[in-house]
Amino acid sequence: MSYLGIDIGTSSVKTVLFDRDQRLIGQASQPLSVSRPHPGWSEQDPEAWWRAVEGTIDALAREHGLGGLRGIGLSGQMHGAVCLDHDDQVLRPAILWNDGRAQAECAEIEAAFPRAREVAGNIAMPGFTAPKIAWLRKHEPEVYAKIDTVLLPKDYVRFRLTGHHVSEMSDAAGTYWLDVAARDWSDDLLEATGLTRAHMPRLVEGSEPSGELLPELARRWGIGGTVVVAGGAGDNAAAACGMGVVVPGSAFVSIGTSGVLFVSNARFSPNTGGAVHAFCHAIPDTWHQMGVILSASDSLEWLARIAGKQPAELAGAVGEVKAPSEVTFLPYLSGERTPLNDAAARGAFVGMAQTDGPRELTQAVMEGVAYAFADCQRVLADAGTDFASALAVGGGARSETWLRIIASVLDRPLEIAADSDVGAALGAARLAICAADGARPAEVCTAPEILKVVEPDRSLVPLYREGYARYRAVYPALKAVRAEA
Repeated sequence: MSYLGIDIGTSSVKTVLFDRDQRLIGQASQPLSVSRPHPGWSEQDPEAWWRAVEGTIDALAREHGLGGLRGIGLSGQMHGAVCLDHDDQVLRPAILWNDGRAQAECAEIEAAFPRAREVAGNIAMPGFTAPKIAWLRKHEPEVYAKIDTVLLPKDYVRFRLTGHHVSEMSDAAGTYWLDVAARDWSDDLLEATGLTRAHMPRLVEGSEPSGELLPELARRWGIGGTVVVAGGAGDNAAAACGMGVVVPGSAFVSIGTSGVLFVSNARFSPNTGGAVHAFCHAIPDTWHQMGVILSASDSLEWLARIAGKQPAELAGAVGEVKAPSEVTFLPYLSGERTPLNDAAARGAFVGMAQTDGPRELTQAVMEGVAYAFADCQRVLADAGTDFASALAVGGGARSETWLRIIASVLDRPLEIAADSDVGAALGAARLAICAADGARPAEVCTAPEILKVVEPDRSLVPLYREGYARYRAVYPALKAVRAEA
């Protein structure tokens, strides 16, 4: 028996094949490109996702055979808007999660339904799906008038696999149409964009069946039996399933291009005042919170470009940290999400001296990103959420120096796991096992083997507490200066 996990990302589609014991059999990926027809816009052709999915599964079928395939799980980039007409034809390119055109529409949705934040559990942001549809209603009325169904990226792929319009709770929570506590569509939020439940896909839990693979596709890939397609998950929830972060209180820190502090919850716990994302998890009766920072390892990449070096070279030169840097860095190079919700925020170095060089600035950048994670930790705590330790993933987790800084700033141990590369695709495959075999998510979505634990440096913890206080003082001061300019 085997199971596919398909992750529809922004830059590529990655498909992995696992056996019932979760041993990796094979993997394949195909790149994707993003179209930017105007500044701040970001679009993709849904047909490109499908061609990439076909290509990766074709490759795995040729190399490994899929005769024993039992289940398929889907993970995907969240928030994207795929608009279908009455004949299920795509009306226009999908507007993606990182598209910023719908800022004005966010305020309009919240004005139309004053309890929007309470029900959706989040601040309306341009990246969410609902503001994009509101933008279409205003700027592309001929497209809006033809909309029969709105699907998320992975759910469009599901439609091509099964012929059904279905979504699941974790991805649907990022549309701004879901009553997140009730795990159901909100008629009031839909009405704020002129839509009804008739425009929405059916909802299932991520670990439940959503349909079966179409017979013509089963024949194409040499599959004899029934193949169940699981509900799946949005990308971060799928990654959490892949890392076993499904038990309430379990957590991970992702130090990728952007940064995520993700904690699993037993209940719906919003904190919109701190720009916390409060979403449904991919498994029943579970929710999660995320603090999101927009420039994590991207901040080090930026410094490396200026210095003419590789990021790993800069990080390696920092060496052992015995005291916080006297330079404070704000990592707001692309604005900031949690806790500021300020797209106009900008980065800064404060406190530089003649003696400061690449090593000092690199340490300041690493600490600034760690302080940004501390901001996320603080507003999660305001919502009643804590965690004893966190798995560390992403490119930045390859730097033990950076992990030691983050662990000391958060005052929490960080765990380094074996095999963290397959992430969201593994989580999708695990959900496929649950859906196809009726297995309990807690038994399938287990924690990985921990290779190493990076403990907080007890001598640095109080010093970083002082450094974090300085960090928090800088943004309001710079914002006041910006307002006067």
